[in-house]
Amino acid sequence: MSSTPPMDADLREKIISDPAVLLDDQDIMRALVAANERSMGPNIVDLRGIAMERLEARLDRLEDTHRSVIAAAYENLAGTNQIHRAALRVLDATQFEAFLRDLAGDVADILRVDAMRLVLESAATDEEPAIARLNDVLTVVPRGFIETYVTRGRNLPVRQVTLRQIRPEDDRLYGDKADYVQSEACLTLDFGDGRMPGMLVMGSEDPHQFTPQHGTDLLAFFTGVFERAMRRWLD
Repeated sequence: MSSTPPMDADLREKIISDPAVLLDDQDIMRALVAANERSMGPNIVDLRGIAMERLEARLDRLEDTHRSVIAAAYENLAGTNQIHRAALRVLDATQFEAFLRDLAGDVADILRVDAMRLVLESAATDEEPAIARLNDVLTVVPRGFIETYVTRGRNLPVRQVTLRQIRPEDDRLYGDKADYVQSEACLTLDFGDGRMPGMLVMGSEDPHQFTPQHGTDLLAFFTGVFERAMRRWLD
């Protein structure tokens, strides 16, 4: 006759002293359930084992959802901090030219975009010395350009924030970076009654950085901050 060899005494003592270790180990529990099913024979349906499998599947789904929620929360917090830092940098400027140049420098770096430019509708032209000096961050366009650009000429309302994948057809806005931009954020600016509108464009080489599926609340907040800062300079 054959007999089952006795369990190692030390191992047995460890299990008895701390059984929770086994309960917390999914692989061990699965092995025990499988051994129990084999001992019952093929003609017996173990409803408890089936229920356990379903509970494990639900637990796995809950854990995946939990991880996704935590990841989304961290991403949202990081995005909020990013926008707040960019807004503070906008408000730091004490001279108008430095205020504009920061857009293509520190502000663009904080927001992790590859190109950033202020677009103003105006009767002036890029040839004027004050504008030409800032041509790496400022673009002057004729009346109606911004609405046409944002809506692509379609009869649509102009939203405050528009996110989309795009390949610029010319280099008017992005200059020598136009060939690399694959997604953009268009932030339309209202400078008050009697003033022509403006727009901030942010371009990215990453086609997935700005897409219509992304939320716009943080960029809408940044737009509001920038509008108020611009009104201060225009006054």
